[in-house]
Amino acid sequence: MPRIIECVPNFSEGRNKEVIEAIASAIAQTAGCSLLDVDPGQSTNRTVYTFVGSPDAVIEGAMNAARAAHQLIDMRSHQGEHPRMGALDVCPFVPVQDVTMEDCIKCAKEFGNRLATELGVPVYLYGAASDVEYRKTLPQIRAGEYEALSEKLKDPLWKPDFGLQEFVPEWGATAVGARKFLIAYNINLLATKEQAHRIALNIRENGRGENQPGRLKCVQAIGWYLEEANMAQVSVNITDFEVTSIHQVYEECFKDAQELNIAIVGSQIVGLVPQKALMDSAEYYMEKEHLFILEEDQKLRLVINRLGLNSLGGFNPKERIIEFMTQSERDGPLASMDVKDFILTVGSRSPTPGGGSVAALSSSLGAALGSMVGFLTYGNKKFAHLDEKMRKLIPPLYKGMKDLVPFIDADAAAFSEYMLAMKLPKKTDAEKKERDEAMKQGMLTAVQVPMCVAQIANDMWPYLNELAKIGNLNCKSDLQTGARILETGVWGAYYNVMANLGQINDPQFVSKVRGDIELAVAKAQKEKEEVLKILEERKE
Repeated sequence: MPRIIECVPNFSEGRNKEVIEAIASAIAQTAGCSLLDVDPGQSTNRTVYTFVGSPDAVIEGAMNAARAAHQLIDMRSHQGEHPRMGALDVCPFVPVQDVTMEDCIKCAKEFGNRLATELGVPVYLYGAASDVEYRKTLPQIRAGEYEALSEKLKDPLWKPDFGLQEFVPEWGATAVGARKFLIAYNINLLATKEQAHRIALNIRENGRGENQPGRLKCVQAIGWYLEEANMAQVSVNITDFEVTSIHQVYEECFKDAQELNIAIVGSQIVGLVPQKALMDSAEYYMEKEHLFILEEDQKLRLVINRLGLNSLGGFNPKERIIEFMTQSERDGPLASMDVKDFILTVGSRSPTPGGGSVAALSSSLGAALGSMVGFLTYGNKKFAHLDEKMRKLIPPLYKGMKDLVPFIDADAAAFSEYMLAMKLPKKTDAEKKERDEAMKQGMLTAVQVPMCVAQIANDMWPYLNELAKIGNLNCKSDLQTGARILETGVWGAYYNVMANLGQINDPQFVSKVRGDIELAVAKAQKEKEEVLKILEERKE
C-alpha cells in the first residue's frame, strides 16, 4: 500500500480569488501530491487546503504553497473572524495510510526548518511535534494573535523552534505540527455572535478558564458571525473524534440553543472528514431512533439529514470523505469484475485467481445467502414477530459477506508477492538474504490470507443456525445452499494453507497453523451438518 500523509495548510486569505487559486495551483502542480479540497471563507478571510501524498511529496507541496503565499499575502492588512498569527497560519501533517505519527513529526520538523531557512520566517512546532508543554497547543501558540506577535517574540520563552527571533510584519509566524485527524465542524445558528460564543464556551474543553471547564473533551470552539450567510456559527475543532464525536457536539449545541430559544439551522464540515466519524454518528441516530439500516450510502444520507450538512451547500460524500478521495477503487480488480469475466479469468491459463480467491468468494456467497434469507424474513407480515431477531441476525451476516470480498484479491496478491520475491537477484550473500526474507514474508502472507477467510466464514455459523430454526421456510433451499457453499469456502482455505505450509521452514509455526486450520475445517463440517439437519427436520 502507498504511504500517504495528509497536509492541511491554513492560509490567511479567503477573499482574493487569484491568491486562493495561485496557492492551490502550487500544490496541485507538485509531483506526487493530490489536492483534495480547497475551502475558502469570506468572513474568516482564511482558506483551508487539503492534499495528500508521500512524506517527501507533501513536504514539497507545502513548500510550494508557502512560496506562493510569501509573494501574495501581506498580514499587515489582514482582518478576519478566525484567530491567526501568520500568512501560512498553521500547517499540520496527519497520518493516513501506512505511516506513523513519528513519520508526520519528521515531516513537520523538516518542513518547519526549510520554511524558516528559505523564507526567513519564525516557525513554532505544535501538537505531537512539540515537546514544550506551555506552547504545545494552537490556542497557546496563537494567543494574542498577529497583533501581539512583535512583543511576544521579544520574550526568550517564545523563541521560535526554527528561524530568527525577529518579527516579520508581512508574514507573522507559522505553527507547524503533527496531529491526529482534526475535524473542523461548524453549527449554524440564527443568533448573534455573542450567543454563539456563549454556547462555544459551554462546550469547549477549556470552557471559561481553569475553574470553569467546558463539557466536551478534545473540543476547541469559538462563536462568530458569517455576514455572507447572515447567521452565526459555533466554530468547532474536534481534535479527537473517537473521544468526542460529531453528533455529540451537535446535540450539546442543540440543547444549549433550545435553552436560549435559538434556532439551529444545520451544520457544516470544513474540508474532509474520516468515514468512521460519520459512521459513528449514523450508529448513534440509528440506535436513538430504533432504525435498521445496513447500506453505507443510506447511513451517510441519514447523517447528512440529521446534522443538516447540506445547509450551506451540498455535501457530497465522494468529495468530502477522505477514504473515498484517497482510494481510486474501493474494491480490487478481481472483486470489481462482473461474474462472467471473473469466471473466464479463473478458467484461463494463469495461476491467479486460483483456489484461494474462489474460496473467499464462496465464503462470501455463503454469508450473502444467509443475509438474503434474513432480509426475506424481516418486514414480512407473516414473520413480524421475528423482526427484532432479524435485526440482530442480519448485520453480522451482511458484514461477513462484505468483509470476505477483499480476500478475493488478497489471495491473488499474496501469490504475486511470493513470485516477485522469487525473481529477486541472488548473486551475493546480501541479495540471497534479502530474497530469502522476501520469500518468507510472501509465503507467510499466502498462509495468513486463507486462515482469515476460514475464521471469518466460521464466524457465520451461529447466525445461519438460528436462521435455520426460525427464518422464512420458503428460503429453505437458499439456506441449504448457503451452508454448503460456506463449508466449501473453508475447505478451499484449508487446501491453500496446507499447500503453502510445506514452503515454510518454521516447525513451531507450521504445527500451530496446521492445528488451527484442521480445527477450522472440522468446525465447518460439524456446523454445516447441524444447519442442514435443522432444515430437514423443520416443518411449517
